[in-house]
Amino acid sequence: MTSYRLDILSLLPQAFSPLRELGVIGRAFSAGIAELRIFNPRDYTSDRHHKVDDEPYGGGAGMVLKPEPIFSAFESIPVSGRRRVLLMTPQGKKLSQADFVRWAKEYDQLILVCGHYEGFDERIRTLADEEVSVGDFVLTGGELPAMTIINGVVRLLPGTLGTVDSLSEESHNGLLLEHPHYTRPSEFRGMQVPPVLLSGDHGAVSEWRKEESQLRTKQRRPDLYSLWRSSCGDLKVKADSVSLDSLKLRLGTDYDSVEDPWWD
Repeated sequence: MTSYRLDILSLLPQAFSPLRELGVIGRAFSAGIAELRIFNPRDYTSDRHHKVDDEPYGGGAGMVLKPEPIFSAFESIPVSGRRRVLLMTPQGKKLSQADFVRWAKEYDQLILVCGHYEGFDERIRTLADEEVSVGDFVLTGGELPAMTIINGVVRLLPGTLGTVDSLSEESHNGLLLEHPHYTRPSEFRGMQVPPVLLSGDHGAVSEWRKEESQLRTKQRRPDLYSLWRSSCGDLKVKADSVSLDSLKLRLGTDYDSVEDPWWD
C-alpha cells in the first residue's frame, strides 16, 4: 500500500516532531500509512543570511514572506498521485469535518503551506488549490492549523484506527453532534448512567442515542441544529424516517462535544 504523503512548508519544522511520536497518528506514520516530510524555505534561499522575509511595499508594520524561497521549496516537492495544495490563512474557508473526509478519500498527497510573520507575498497564493482557516482569529503562523489538518486526515486513513466501526462512528460529515458516552462504573459520586444503557434493549439504546444527539446539538450548537432541521424539512424526524447515525459529527478522537468550541 502506498503511503499517504503529507508535505509541509514551514519555517518551524521542529513544531511537527511530536506528530511522529504520539498516539494513533504517530503509529500511523511508523506503520507507513502516512508519510510526513517538512520543507523549510530557509533551505531554499540564495543569500548567506537565508533571508525569507522583507518589508512590505507601500510601508506598514511587520515583515512579509518573500515568494522566492516558498516557490523554490514548493517546486522541490515531488508529485505523488492525486495532489492538493492547501494554504494556511485566516482569510481562507473555515475548516470542517467534511474537508478531512474529502482530502482523505480523494487525494494521495497534501501540501500544506504555512504562513508566518505579518503575512505572505500575495503571489504565493497562486500555488494553492484551497485556502484554509481554522477560525476567525489570527495565530503567529500556520503550523497549528497544519497539524490540525494532519491529525484530521490521517485518523481517517485505513488502518489508523483500530476498527472499521471506529471510523463509521467518528468520521461522518453531518450536522448533528454525537450522543453522550458512558462506561463503568454505573454510578460515580452520585452520577448515574442512564438506565436505558444498562437495559440490554438495543432498540431502546439506539432511540435514546438519536434523541440525545438531537438534544445535544440543539443545546450546544443551535446553528447546526437549524441546518439539520432545514435539511429534514419541517416534518418531525422519527427513527424509521431518517438515519440520524448518518448525520453525526465527531470532533476528534475522544471528543464527542463542543462545550468549548475553540475552533469556531
